[in-house]
Amino acid sequence: MNQNLTGLDPALAERFAAIVGERYAVREGSDIDPYVHEPRGLFTGVASLVLRPGSVGEVSAIMRLASETGTPIVPQGGNTGLVGGQVPDRSGGQVVLSLSRLNRIREIDPVSNSVIAEAGVVLDVLHKAADEVDRLYPLSLASQGSCQVGGNLSSNAGGTGVVAYGNARELCLGVEVVLPTGEVFDDLRKLKKDNTGYDLKDLFVGAEGTLGVITAAVLKLYPKPKGREVAWVGLETAEAALSLFNTAQDLGGGALTAFELIGAQPMQFAMRHIPDARPPLHGEWAWQVLMEISSGRSAADARTLMEQILSAGFEADKVGDAVIAASITQANEFWRLREMLPETQKAEGSSIKHDISVPVASIPVFIEQAGRAVASVSPDARVVCFGHMGDGNLHYNVSQPVGADAGQFLGLYRKMNDAVHAVVRSFNGSISAEHGIGQLKRDELIATAPVVATDLMRRIKAAFDPAGIMNPGKVI
Repeated sequence: MNQNLTGLDPALAERFAAIVGERYAVREGSDIDPYVHEPRGLFTGVASLVLRPGSVGEVSAIMRLASETGTPIVPQGGNTGLVGGQVPDRSGGQVVLSLSRLNRIREIDPVSNSVIAEAGVVLDVLHKAADEVDRLYPLSLASQGSCQVGGNLSSNAGGTGVVAYGNARELCLGVEVVLPTGEVFDDLRKLKKDNTGYDLKDLFVGAEGTLGVITAAVLKLYPKPKGREVAWVGLETAEAALSLFNTAQDLGGGALTAFELIGAQPMQFAMRHIPDARPPLHGEWAWQVLMEISSGRSAADARTLMEQILSAGFEADKVGDAVIAASITQANEFWRLREMLPETQKAEGSSIKHDISVPVASIPVFIEQAGRAVASVSPDARVVCFGHMGDGNLHYNVSQPVGADAGQFLGLYRKMNDAVHAVVRSFNGSISAEHGIGQLKRDELIATAPVVATDLMRRIKAAFDPAGIMNPGKVI
């Protein structure tokens, strides 16, 4: 009996609720609302039941019942995803499975440089736990005060530290997953080297809850840097920014822990809409860079490296102006400017957003060609380009023209996506660098990915979830 089209039967809802107890079965409309709306307001679902299990055993029992009755399950973490992968459809027949109560740090091992964290652990909490044992968990996101470990892994989150540490998949050593049948796949091992067959954990990381429910994971920790320097740099061209990045890599190596590119338009938005914001540099710059150097040796070493990189940039006539943060407070203020850039767009009206990646060497040419593509669709639209230049991931967003009708501009969503993504594909890039596929990009993935790739994905989905109950309608 598949509940997807008929709504959730009240008697079945009682059976699900009995697993977690009435206190943790959310049924009231006002209480359910936070679970069925995603942050950008693009997708709103309908649900009559949200389950908040407190143990892996309860998750297993929920999945066994779901498998027995054909009830679709939508796993959800902190509900910070931006592609609609974490919200139910509008049928009313899908059950939202919130992992927020699975929030224990089971073990932290500074000798092995690892931590076992449950899916509901908030990223900021994990950062603090690592800090208490003089270690670093390097995944850093704007939503880290509310996003959770399970969601980070399910979406293969990226963030600002990928250039040095990799994305969520590269930070994961092992997982614990409840399968659609209720079976528990326990792979919570700290091994850095293991060649015993297929690496099954990598199937679940980035699967957006379509293959199983991640309930815990072993994550990598790193020694805390002994020194950290943050600089803000003004440049005339994107080519100059690329040149500076190459210099920073050559001189800094693994000490280069962030390299964020910011265009003029997002900086103008930031100055208008971030309270108490001050421009780090004098004058207007076509491009600006937020760069971070972290040294495992000393604060003096970090300072020396940063000065060497900037001096080389000035000598090559690539850097126009630069300032190194004079204090931790100023460094944090630089980062606050960067992290709040997505929020500032809201005050400027509607926007069409793209989370893309291209080869790092292609970024300047991509920006030029994508600008022409945007103009062909909406000549007065404002390009809001910023992102993680160090790993080729740009948030290439487009804000409506000044004074334009928001609804009319959003009517160009598909046409604008098609134009920008065509440029991305011409560089053999990706239309989803770190946000995932969810509902937003599912149809485009199916339409544009190689047929063999989508066929393999469907085969994997069918093997793990033959009943089709795991987050249906997402990814593939």
